[in-house]
Amino acid sequence: MQNNEVTDIIIDDSPAPMEVEELPNVHDYEAYAAKAMPDLGLEIEDFQAQTWRIEHWSQQPKRLVGPEFSCGGHKWRILLFPQGNANGQPNDMVSVYLDYANPKTAPEGWHACAQFCLAISNPSDPTIQTSSHAHHRFVAEECDWGFTRFVDLRKLYTPDTASGKTRPTIENDEVEITAFVRVLKDPTGVLWHNFVNYDSKKETGHVGLKNQGATCYMNSLLQSLYCTNYFRKAVYQIPTDGDVPSESLSLALQRVFYHLQTSSQPVGTTELTKSFGWKSLDAFMQHDVQEFSRILQDKLEMRMKGTPAEGAIPKLFKGQMKNYIKCINVNFESSVVEDFYDIQLTIKGLKNLRESFKEYVSVETLDGENKYQAEGLGLQAAKKGVIFQSFPPVLHLQLRRFEYDIEKDALVKINDRHEFPFSIDLEEFLDESADRSVSHNYKLHGVLVHSGDLHGGHYFALIKPEKDGRWFKFDDDRVTPVTDKEVLEDNYGGDMLNGLIPPQQRTQARTLKKFTNAYMLVYVRESDLDWVLSPFTETDTPSHLKQRLDAEREQLEAKRREKDEQHLYLTAKVITDDHFARHQGFDLASFDDKNLPATELPTFRVLKSETFATFKQRIATYFKLSDRDFRLWVLVNRQNKTIRPDVPIHDSDSNHTMEHIRNNMAARASDLRLYLDLNTDHAKFNSLHADVNNPPIMIFLKWFDCSRQTLLGQGKVFVNKNSKVQELVGMIQEKMGWPASTPIKLFEEIKAGMIEGMKIKQTFMQNEIQDGDIIAYQVEMTEKEVQDLEAQNLYSSVPQFYDFLQNRVLVQFKPRFEATTGRTPDFDLMLSKKMTYDVMAHKVGDYLKHDPLKMRFTSANPQSQTPKAIIKRALNQSVADITGTNYYAQHPNVVVYYELLEISIIELETKKSLKVVWTGRNNKEESTHPFLLPKTSTFNDVSDNLSKIVKMPPGGSGRIRIFDISSSGRSQREYTGSEMIGNLQEPAELFAEEIPLEELNAGEDTKIVSLFHYSKDPARTHGVPCKFVVIENEPFSETKTRLQQRLGVADKDFARYRFALVSSTMFKQPSPIEDDDVLYDHKWTHEDALGLDHPDRRPNKVSAEKGIVMR
Repeated sequence: MQNNEVTDIIIDDSPAPMEVEELPNVHDYEAYAAKAMPDLGLEIEDFQAQTWRIEHWSQQPKRLVGPEFSCGGHKWRILLFPQGNANGQPNDMVSVYLDYANPKTAPEGWHACAQFCLAISNPSDPTIQTSSHAHHRFVAEECDWGFTRFVDLRKLYTPDTASGKTRPTIENDEVEITAFVRVLKDPTGVLWHNFVNYDSKKETGHVGLKNQGATCYMNSLLQSLYCTNYFRKAVYQIPTDGDVPSESLSLALQRVFYHLQTSSQPVGTTELTKSFGWKSLDAFMQHDVQEFSRILQDKLEMRMKGTPAEGAIPKLFKGQMKNYIKCINVNFESSVVEDFYDIQLTIKGLKNLRESFKEYVSVETLDGENKYQAEGLGLQAAKKGVIFQSFPPVLHLQLRRFEYDIEKDALVKINDRHEFPFSIDLEEFLDESADRSVSHNYKLHGVLVHSGDLHGGHYFALIKPEKDGRWFKFDDDRVTPVTDKEVLEDNYGGDMLNGLIPPQQRTQARTLKKFTNAYMLVYVRESDLDWVLSPFTETDTPSHLKQRLDAEREQLEAKRREKDEQHLYLTAKVITDDHFARHQGFDLASFDDKNLPATELPTFRVLKSETFATFKQRIATYFKLSDRDFRLWVLVNRQNKTIRPDVPIHDSDSNHTMEHIRNNMAARASDLRLYLDLNTDHAKFNSLHADVNNPPIMIFLKWFDCSRQTLLGQGKVFVNKNSKVQELVGMIQEKMGWPASTPIKLFEEIKAGMIEGMKIKQTFMQNEIQDGDIIAYQVEMTEKEVQDLEAQNLYSSVPQFYDFLQNRVLVQFKPRFEATTGRTPDFDLMLSKKMTYDVMAHKVGDYLKHDPLKMRFTSANPQSQTPKAIIKRALNQSVADITGTNYYAQHPNVVVYYELLEISIIELETKKSLKVVWTGRNNKEESTHPFLLPKTSTFNDVSDNLSKIVKMPPGGSGRIRIFDISSSGRSQREYTGSEMIGNLQEPAELFAEEIPLEELNAGEDTKIVSLFHYSKDPARTHGVPCKFVVIENEPFSETKTRLQQRLGVADKDFARYRFALVSSTMFKQPSPIEDDDVLYDHKWTHEDALGLDHPDRRPNKVSAEKGIVMR
């Protein structure tokens, strides 16, 4: 069928009658087709049948076709494989197909929807036959369809004696094959379409919306609003020139609408949900569409204030209704008029939409014990009801498909049949005083459908975007035309018809409910159709929006082209002496350091076919240099894991492509990394390179400045490989402007973890120095200078500093408690993993100008970055231990929390940190209070401190109980006043409440039991358990009154509570409590508890059930 509705059928297993109704004579075409081909419920355009007689069956070729015949304006024929057409299968099956005869000469984009039956029969006795039926959408890619394993060839030669047949199907080497073909009408053009390469825009003029995951409810509503043209025009009138899409609901919605209008591909909604403030988790939660609609309209209405669009939403969607109570015997009426933007209609037990409206305005009589207290007139019999004062131009009707089932104690989906018309007059539901000068005849223009059950399913929309246009189905990213039946009948809900069972199938299907049905209807007042659905023109889209979004689209298109052409390009990164001078780390720049971001380098996208000469000229232009003043060296990955310049690219390579240079000079690299070797003194350069057989070595220098604790690049020098390393000392002294007497120590940066002092009396060749090597130097220090530096936890030598670089980790320090963020900022420090706790504390203390002993640190959870555990001060503890970073893994984001204390952590060791949640008199989490008390304090001391902070209203006991919660979450563990707090685990979270007077005064005829809160399953506890007094002989109907007072819950909320006795037995189900039960009579064990089942409505709780929030 055209829609994607799943129609599961449960087959009755009772035995079927044994007799088999025989099919008629094959030559009786009409009768045979009626029996052999099931009614698909679709209109037949044409029916034809043709019989093809085949003589000399055993001599036929492997493949043959029958004569052509016409049906429904198409030419057809039978395609036969007498020995079968199964690839690799034994040739024991006959294969037969219906073939579209002339696909190559058919018009482009042709298709034919055909139901067919193929029958092989005995030419002399057409009742001896075998047949199969199917239906198919014939298109150029699939122009034949049928049965590869139609019948076993041996069966055709053997009489079916069980059916009373004495002759075989193939007799005298002759057989007949008959094709019965019904060509069916395809009013939508998509009957049995496989939707491969389907183009929604081309077929319907509309495009769909991508589903982010469980957002099809949003997509169906957005499409409905988009097709309400007046609404779209109003959204476009909201000024959004300077807005950011992911932060502006108005701009994000404008973008979605504009892309729906202009794009040829499905449109994404990610920026729109981001503008709601939704994170990915919310996008996967199926929200209620009515709630979503109202909040979206509210937010837009606020943003429309003071703009040309102001008032557009009330103008479209606002109606008014009157809630009234009218006395029967006296002249008194109390009424209030309310605005509405949608109407929620009951459907359960109601046949159609008109009945739902009648139920909505039905009148309730208040009499007997239910009389109304009329002001100044006492108790009066009265009529209570709702009547409509006005209906809006666009009427959103929410059908209550989801309702609370008291017996099941759960929300359930109502799949009952509920009919709605294309047109409805609502005048009869108006108040007598309402304005009847306007028409109240409404036309259906949208049906929002849910397919599935309460816990999941799929949403789509059926919309008629134009006044006199056709209906379309908007199903996420696909838009298709639909029939009137698919709009109405298919979405009424109710029972699936047994007519779905083929007529010749004797077994009957049990009745099943359709689970695809309408849950929201959009009606438009007939007299307002012209302006509500007024055609959209070019001028309706603001020019600023058009320019902005068209430019964005061009950028996206350019990025897409860039991605598509990426295989034609390579990337080149260029290091200059300036980058080297700012780089503190290994090599000339950072490329893949696990603990640090890569160095930002000028990056060029280079055509692989571009010549080196062209590329070099681009570099010259970019850096504003003459191409004669520099060479480019290729950096390579050495075997020791370093990345160094290896060879220069010579001018003789000018005509080589950049791909050739990459492949030949940096074979193992996907991209090129280059060093720009600037030499503006040509004479000096030429003299250094005069001997072509003995070119100089290019080495790089780094200076370790002990006073600044920096190791930075100092450019490069050219040296003769046969010169002694000692010559470099003079070159450095000259470069740095130091006296010739300055003592200098030299080290080679071989690789991370291998920094070795150089033998200065040997040559560069003897030291195995080559092009691209790095030599680090420092001024030699006296022993006292070394001691002074080390006393300050500073580094005194090149190897020490390299060790720091190898083990450094960037740590983000954050204040532990947000309340103090005014004076305590977030900041980053580069630390060594080998540093001790005390060194880290000093570094943080120096940064914050705070005593390091008056700070406390807390580790962070590596995944969530939330505070984890307090870090104890220990002598042998390293930063690696504190941050949970080892020496090899990648650590992109390391966080440590800190607190500034009034006392030192040494003194703090003698104290205990507590957090006490105060639940007051009515078991509600009112406030949280932190305490820092000596470990020798008792819980009486905690109570005393707490009583000075919390306010206990008069009339209570004034006594405090301190407790924590048992592991089951169902009971309290009370602490006695004399117990010391020092034994508590860290971090200690306790609870405190005012002990109820009822409990203190409890007599012998009472029991004190545990009470706890849960939602649906007793394992899903929430809130804080408390104690409750049960009284001898008191029925639960009276206990509930005391229970409500104990908890301080409003009548409306308390009515939703369910009560159960929860046993200590692990697998025992909770026992519901009836009003006449007496709780006192239960044999209470220590683990038994009174369970209160209700949703968790506490704010800011992870488990709380949330509504939709848009920022």
